[in-house]
Amino acid sequence: MTFSIHGLAVSRGVAIGRAVLASTGRMEVVHYFIEPHQAEAEIGRLREARDAVTHELQRLQAEVPPDAPQELAALLEVHVLLLQDEMLASGVRHWIRERRYNAEWALSTQLEVLSRQFDEMEDEYLRERKADLEQVAERLLRQLRGSGMQLPGGVDAALPRADAPLVLVAHDLSPADMLQFRKSPFAGFVTGVGGRTSHTAIVARSMDIPAVVGARAVGQLVRQDDWIIIDGDAGVVIVDPVPRVLEEYRGRQRRIALERERLVRLHHTPSVTADGQAIELLANIEQPADAAVALAAGAVGVGLFRTEFLFMGRSGRLPDEDSQYRAYREAVEGMRGLPVTIRTVDVGADKPLDKGQRDSTLNPALGLRAIRWSLAEPPMFRTQLRAILRAAAHGKVRLLFPMLAHLSEIRQTLAQVQLARAELDARGASYGPVELGAMIEVPAAALMARQFLAHFDFLSIGTNDLIQYALAIDRADEAVSELYDPLHPAVLRMVAEVIAEGARAGKPVCVCGEMAGDTALTRLLLGLGLRSFSMHPAQVPAVKQEVLRADIPQLAARAREVLAADEPATQLALLAA
Repeated sequence: MTFSIHGLAVSRGVAIGRAVLASTGRMEVVHYFIEPHQAEAEIGRLREARDAVTHELQRLQAEVPPDAPQELAALLEVHVLLLQDEMLASGVRHWIRERRYNAEWALSTQLEVLSRQFDEMEDEYLRERKADLEQVAERLLRQLRGSGMQLPGGVDAALPRADAPLVLVAHDLSPADMLQFRKSPFAGFVTGVGGRTSHTAIVARSMDIPAVVGARAVGQLVRQDDWIIIDGDAGVVIVDPVPRVLEEYRGRQRRIALERERLVRLHHTPSVTADGQAIELLANIEQPADAAVALAAGAVGVGLFRTEFLFMGRSGRLPDEDSQYRAYREAVEGMRGLPVTIRTVDVGADKPLDKGQRDSTLNPALGLRAIRWSLAEPPMFRTQLRAILRAAAHGKVRLLFPMLAHLSEIRQTLAQVQLARAELDARGASYGPVELGAMIEVPAAALMARQFLAHFDFLSIGTNDLIQYALAIDRADEAVSELYDPLHPAVLRMVAEVIAEGARAGKPVCVCGEMAGDTALTRLLLGLGLRSFSMHPAQVPAVKQEVLRADIPQLAARAREVLAADEPATQLALLAA
């Protein structure tokens, strides 16, 4: 039966494929694909884990004290029997051999299948046995963790050839999860939670795959191997579509592919408006290898290199100076002389260092994050600064600091840069010149743009956080997502004032948040005076097309009308005329 699930559209396009359900339980599961010749070895790992857990349970049975409740021994016996259950074992072997899942992923997938069968049982006692199955699976997963295969980068280079495209369905995905799936065969993904500008959504857009987040209950309503359609434009997931609907969406896929081919032809076209004004289109990247993607998209530099991805998933171990230097140098050299803006680490809120880590503060978005964390850990901060300064010897580098709000923070930050240079001088290490910039992410910074410009060479407006802090909205919470509004009058006035202050000071201002890549806002930002946009590489061609069609003198007059309106969204059509 066909039905629809509504969520939030975060990455445009259409994906059609069979559902792959990622584990949604309390057990942390590592997901990766194996090569075909590794299947039997992976099954062997599972068999060894099962034998080890069986031995452990049998030992516990033998050690049950005489005065212990009879139910305890019976429960252990049930767990031993479940370990030998052929439906569990054969199902796991199926996912390993047919889908090339690693043993942990295959086990969690089969657990999902069997759990649904327990849920559908009429007998209450039998339904409750699902908890026993989950406990057995937890024991197996713990045992497997001790014998897991270590694959380079967490993802195998050889991926399975499925008989149909695959679509990932999960309760949630961390940015680290998304990075693991970058080389996977998934055509799109849908999650039960998340917001439009969470970093999971941002990474999805950088991967240029259709995605819907905040689709509540998707994990309960979609079954393993269901055919589903992800409409990334409307934020809708269609489950078990009828042939007519399938053909309609396949037609849309073909039209989207044709449009993308047309945009690719703009690659070598300079980004100049119809009235002759040059506009800088830059790319946001997460990893050094993304430099090649940025160049392929026609970006003329990197406007934001998010360095926190070098720090995440390391079990609390911070990257050393040399490993950071190599990563930054790779990105700088990869851009072939074009500028690279490297932002110092911005962790906290929706970007904890490790998967599963939770910030203990009441509101991590307002806690010790970004520059606050860096200034609280000077040795760590200077390690990163030294690595970036050394990388600047290999190309043009701009150094960007996140979440500054106080002049005292600015003074401390600049002092740390001077100390980092002095440390390199003392070692006789070579390093290059860098331009220094500040992120405008909090209202206090926007209101103090003139003072910030007295200390920095450029400003970069992070509209995602600016909107979040200005409107008091958790950008990752789908419950209040409808209140997240880039066209709120207060937001637009802050953006316009920062751009104007930059023009008065003769210093560049860039927008590197999601507003920069939204083609519905390109003309408005041009009319407000913005001349530098930084976005996901996949968005560069479409934004360039808007730039080529724009006449800035006309847009400037209309943008002033939009800015003066009580409801700017209702006036946006003025810019399309």
